[in-house]
Amino acid sequence: MNTTKFRVPWALVIGLAVLVMAFVACGALTQTRTAASPTPAPAFPSVVAPAPALPSVTAPARTAALTPTPAVLAQLPTSVAAPSATAKPKASPTPIPAKIDGLKVVTPDKLPPEARTTLQLVIKGGPFPYDRDGVVYQNRERILPARASGYYHEYTVVTPGSVDRGARRIVAGNKGEFYYTDDHYASFVRVIIP
Repeated sequence: MNTTKFRVPWALVIGLAVLVMAFVACGALTQTRTAASPTPAPAFPSVVAPAPALPSVTAPARTAALTPTPAVLAQLPTSVAAPSATAKPKASPTPIPAKIDGLKVVTPDKLPPEARTTLQLVIKGGPFPYDRDGVVYQNRERILPARASGYYHEYTVVTPGSVDRGARRIVAGNKGEFYYTDDHYASFVRVIIP
């Protein structure tokens, strides 16, 4: 006769017993507190402030919530256009003119990389690499539109291989217009940032 001994994992039995005793103790503790006299418990510092009692609120009737007030009705438009069955394409950006004030118009991507760098510095407000950057451009050649003295300011565009400031400049107007010259003011293009 073959008998196999069944081994009981005592750690599991002990763990269950402790768990059952804890539940019984909690239940007994709860019953003791509710049955005990209303003597206050010893004062311990509270970590969490008790929540304030909330007033009872009854939900409004469903029909009342769906009925707009006269003030709400007054704010509604008197007519609402029905949505179109076909989606309209978004408006295309304003086309860039070929010329402004008689000057050819270009976007920054048509400028040399050094001119784009200077343009970004002007928009950002510096810092500028040359002491003369930001000085007033006098418009003596009268190629740019006539403005009051001090309206235009010039900024150096680095010319690779040049030992001095070179002939390239960005000229900025006080109202945010930009011009580029690569021949020391003999000609200009108007720079439009799309």
